[in-house]
Amino acid sequence: MTLAALTTTWAPRLLSILRIMAGLLFLEHGTQKLFDFPARMGGGGAPDLLTLPGIAGCLELVGGTLIVLGLFTRPAAFLLSGQMAFAYFIAHHPKSPFPALNGGDAAILFCFLFLYLAAAGAGPWSLDAQRRGRI
Repeated sequence: MTLAALTTTWAPRLLSILRIMAGLLFLEHGTQKLFDFPARMGGGGAPDLLTLPGIAGCLELVGGTLIVLGLFTRPAAFLLSGQMAFAYFIAHHPKSPFPALNGGDAAILFCFLFLYLAAAGAGPWSLDAQRRGRI
């Protein structure tokens, strides 16, 4: 098999794998905020849902689930990209302009990864593709 054939075969599949893994990692942030699972060091209870952490947790839980399933991927990813940009500038940037120092590297990475998914779509292994009859 040539490199071009390998790339053509695997690039769409790897897009789906990237989406699923990013969604699972993002979903975990939501379960941690809302249900304290996995438990944080030092504990912490669930935030009120009408606070920034509560809203963020809901977006992470629901949005992460949609991303994992590949359902409404483009609008969900676009919304989550904006959430991560907002989170970076509200929670991380005031500490330092350098992401390695302010702990915001994950927020930046999620922001641009979700922006890519909003443009690229969910890939072939998704409910979006199944709904469109592409599987």
